Amino acid sequence: MKLITAIIKPFKIDDVREALTQLGIHGMTVTEVRGFGRQKGHTELYRGAEYAVDFLPKMKLEIAIHSELEEAVIEAIIQAAHTGKVGDGKIFVTPLEQVIRVRTAEEGVDAI
Repeated sequence: MKLITAIIKPFKIDDVREALTQLGIHGMTVTEVRGFGRQKGHTELYRGAEYAVDFLPKMKLEIAIHSELEEAVIEAIIQAAHTGKVGDGKIFVTPLEQVIRVRTAEEGVDAI
């Protein structure tokens, strides 16, 4: 089992969700986060005053999957989130040792 964590631009969340749904992914956790990488923030103008925005809004997706789906899920996220511009995001893949569904106490892949 794997945990896929993806950081993407906020306006791409619906495209990514749709791509993952087509793969049969039934659930994910989405969190609004703020951060920066190579973009290093930007400058905005508010009421005539210029100010720096160091942390940019992003969406963080966490998806627990069976290991067999890893490459398909990664490819779907890349295709759906890609704009070709700096700040498209990152994907992190980590192993999951155990998953337990609280309601039924199912474990492993059955709990996903």
